[in-house]
Formats: sequence, structure tokens, C-alpha cells
Amino acid sequence: MSLAPRAVLVHRTTEYEELLARHGTHGQAAFFLASRGRDIAEVSERHRRARRALAEVTSAIPLAWRRTQVERADLDRFLFAPEDVVVVVGQDGLVANVAKYLDGQPVVGIDTDPGRNPGVLVRHRPEQAPVLLASVGSTHADELTMVEAVADDTQRLVALNEIYLGTAGHQTARYRLGLEDDGGAVEAQASSGVLVGTGTGATGWLRSLWQERGARPALPAPTEDRLLWFVREAWPSPATGTSLVAGELTAAAALTLTVESDRLIAFGDGIETDALELTWGQTVRVGTSRRRLRLVG
Repeated sequence: MSLAPRAVLVHRTTEYEELLARHGTHGQAAFFLASRGRDIAEVSERHRRARRALAEVTSAIPLAWRRTQVERADLDRFLFAPEDVVVVVGQDGLVANVAKYLDGQPVVGIDTDPGRNPGVLVRHRPEQAPVLLASVGSTHADELTMVEAVADDTQRLVALNEIYLGTAGHQTARYRLGLEDDGGAVEAQASSGVLVGTGTGATGWLRSLWQERGARPALPAPTEDRLLWFVREAWPSPATGTSLVAGELTAAAALTLTVESDRLIAFGDGIETDALELTWGQTVRVGTSRRRLRLVG
């Protein structure tokens, strides 16, 4: 007999809860914000909406299903199972946070603060949860492209929006950059790092670089097997060049980077605390991941 699905509700600590953890009481938190021209009522109302949404979605889980909850800070210690249905209750960024830990499980994004969140990845409202969960196996799901970095020592990193390669402090990174499908062309560079992004990431960091470079090449769609890459602030010198600073990667192509600094890192979706550590001489390959994020609706 197959196991009943397990609903995994992913949420994050609210700003209000973080304030209470730092200041101890509601009154002390209110005083802290008031002294800076802020009103705690706004923060506490968002907290109430988030917790109300979480309770509403929890009550919508079919009775025959198993269920559990995981906070964003604990995602790297949580073991997802193949039969899980992942329900993200929060902001768009929370979907990106959980995507790297999944391998084909369907994801339902629930927006706890409509109008404040763009709703690109959290596409549904809490009141829609009963219908969505009851029909999750037959409901259309978009297969969103992800980007992957693999180091020569088998370290691996997957991200939904983008992967950044550079120094931890965003200072000058030295490396050799190459394109696998360009006849082995390689260029020594000194820059602020390299960004490789997906169509989903085209609403964030990747888009700012794309606009800065004259909106070329065209941004990929979230489900398209195509990535864009940009070198940030490449520095020309007798030893370093600036001819390979932007481009696109098809599904079969990859960007390679060989480290020529004491230490570089690669991190995904803005989470620097979960990064690949790369030392002098190591090579990392970045391209389209075989994994896809199955986003319902």
C-alpha cells in the first residue's frame, strides 16, 4: 500500500516575532520602533495575517494526509520525501528558499500578504487551499528551470533564481572564465563576480544587470531551458580581459570558472550562508540543472 501524501507547510518567522525575540516584550518592541518613527501596529497586523493564513491552510489539508511544518531556518536540516506536497505560506522568496531542497515534489505557493508580495511564485490565496490540495495530483504545474553549479570536488549547488560566483565580500575576484561550446575560449578576468540566472530570476537581480547591459540578449521565460550570465564590473589590465562579459546558455551549454584567488564562493538565491567554498585552482561548471521546480497553478 502506498503512503498517503504528506503536506509540508513551509513558513518563516515574522518580523513581529523577530522583534519580540530581540526586545523581549510587545511594549519594548513598540518603543524601539516608535523611537525610529515606525508604528508596531503595521508589523503586528502583518504577523496576524501570516498566522491566520497558516492556520487556514493547515485546516484545509485532507484528513487522510500526514502533515508537518518547517520554518525557513530549518530547511537545510529537513528531509523531504518523494510523496510530499510542499505548501509554501509566505512570500515569493520563500519558494526560492525551499526549491533547492526538492526533487520533483509539487509546490503550492500561498500568498499571505496580497498586494505587498508580487505573487510571481506564491500565486494563490489561503481560501483556495482546499481545492488546490484536493486536486494537486491533477492540477497543472509549471516546470520552472533551475541553475546548477558543480565543482571539481563534487560540491553541488542548485538555485531557482540565480547563482553568484565571486568573493564573500563582493571585492575583486580573479579567475579564468570559459564557455564549453565556444571552442574552448578562456579569458583571465578580475571582476566583482559572475551571475548566472534563470527566467524566474529575471524578475530580480538578473534583470537589473540585463537592463544595465542594454536589455540584450532577451530574457528567458521561467520554463525555458536557457540561462543568462553577466560578469560584474570586469577590469581590463595587461593580465585580464573584458571580452567575455555576457551571454546565454542553452540546455546543453555551460560556463566554466577556474579560481585564481585564495578563496571564492558560489551561492544561490541570495543565501550566502549556504555556499560552495572554492580555493585556488578549482574549477566550477555552471549550467541548467536537471531538476525542475513543479509549481502548481
